[in-house]
Amino acid sequence: MITQSYLTDLTYKINGACIEVHKILGAGLLENVYHKCLEEEFRLRNINFKSELKVPVIYKGQEISCDFFCDFLIEEQIILEIKSVTAINEIHRAQILNYINLMQKPKGILVNFNVKNLYHQGQETFVNKHYEMLL
Repeated sequence: MITQSYLTDLTYKINGACIEVHKILGAGLLENVYHKCLEEEFRLRNINFKSELKVPVIYKGQEISCDFFCDFLIEEQIILEIKSVTAINEIHRAQILNYINLMQKPKGILVNFNVKNLYHQGQETFVNKHYEMLL
């Protein structure tokens, strides 16, 4: 059974993997470099993930074919969206919120690798109604 506590523990594991990648690579690289290194770090830590997963878009009951992909789905529960940008903007926050709502997942993490301190400056967590329904 998935609980809020389980998702909190998983969030720590995800953040730990991101911090490890950032500690080794630092800031300033392209997003796809961090993406590939995170794939390897998740494998090393035995964290189950799907990469570049298609996000379903349902419009008036019909699935619309769009090239709309999230960076990672972790343990079938948490969407991880990574960036390497000067600053996180509202459009990035809207993107992760749309992903967790469209995919009906309880939690999303937005990580920007282009910062000095990833833990304090580079990550934001989002939850929705699916999270609130968990114990």
